[in-house]
Amino acid sequence: MLYTCKQVSRTNELSKYYRLNCIPKEGNNLMRILVTGGAGFIGSHIVDLLLEKGHSVGVIDNLSTGVISNIPTNAKRYLIDIADPELESVFKDFNPEYVIHHAAQVSVQGSLNDPYTDAKLNILSTISLLNCCSKFPIKKFIYASSAAVYGKPMYLPIDEKHPIQPLSYYGLSKYTPEQYIKLFAEQNNFIYTILRYANVYGPRQDPKGEGGVVSIFFDQLLQNKTPTIYGQGDQTRDFIYVKDIAAANAAALTLGHNQTINISSCSAVSVTTLFESIKSLFSSSPSLEARYEQARHGDITHSTLDNTIACNELHWKPIYSLKKGLSETYYYYLSN
Repeated sequence: MLYTCKQVSRTNELSKYYRLNCIPKEGNNLMRILVTGGAGFIGSHIVDLLLEKGHSVGVIDNLSTGVISNIPTNAKRYLIDIADPELESVFKDFNPEYVIHHAAQVSVQGSLNDPYTDAKLNILSTISLLNCCSKFPIKKFIYASSAAVYGKPMYLPIDEKHPIQPLSYYGLSKYTPEQYIKLFAEQNNFIYTILRYANVYGPRQDPKGEGGVVSIFFDQLLQNKTPTIYGQGDQTRDFIYVKDIAAANAAALTLGHNQTINISSCSAVSVTTLFESIKSLFSSSPSLEARYEQARHGDITHSTLDNTIACNELHWKPIYSLKKGLSETYYYYLSN
């Protein structure tokens, strides 16, 4: 099932003012951009793209889940936690104009087991970062949110007007900072873009812990283990390649001001179809079949995000098909 973008405009006067007068058009001016969580799966791809475009990039990461080798040598590294009082010294030293915030606790199950730590890492740490943004003026704040804020879909595809009904503490701890960001931005004269991601996959995703289903399937097939599919396998998800996510963040530097925007492929792919697509890449194990087990409690049956606003306001669209994205991911895991 494929949903296409509708051509609509939601640009308001404030957004238009900033676009014309405050934010440089990419290519005319290089930017100083601080990326939190820049050693992680998604953050490191954003760092790569920003450096490729010639921007000056600083990376904050405490390496709790990030990998230092993911940070290019031409990015400035700050190996601290964003809740550390030393965060102010980073702002003094790097003097960022833009902040892209990806440092987070990303485990749904972890949030259910320990909601206090989940809130501390996702909510309080974001407030710490926003405090620095208020003391050391920035131009724009870009925040990585999640489709988890929507909870069980009331309709598909899910657009940004969908009710917020998170089913996990993780979904709540990703949504709460959205509200803090809006208030901080209003009170401290900077602008923001909030990006709500669908199911992100691609190179550098860790299959352990809360790894996405794509990385888990790759890991199991590479080890010649039988993958497990929970439920009938007909549940669908919206898979978006990590390089398309990076491109959306780069676009948000100059567009989508003061907006909350879904970033997705706007397509529904069943878990069984995903598995068969991944299995087809392995010539050595064409006969390996998945094991089906009882559906897990709380799993959503279908989830697809409407990316219309992203297409129109960010002038962005996903360029990686599932086949192309899976192929690149396969060669990455094969060589690593």
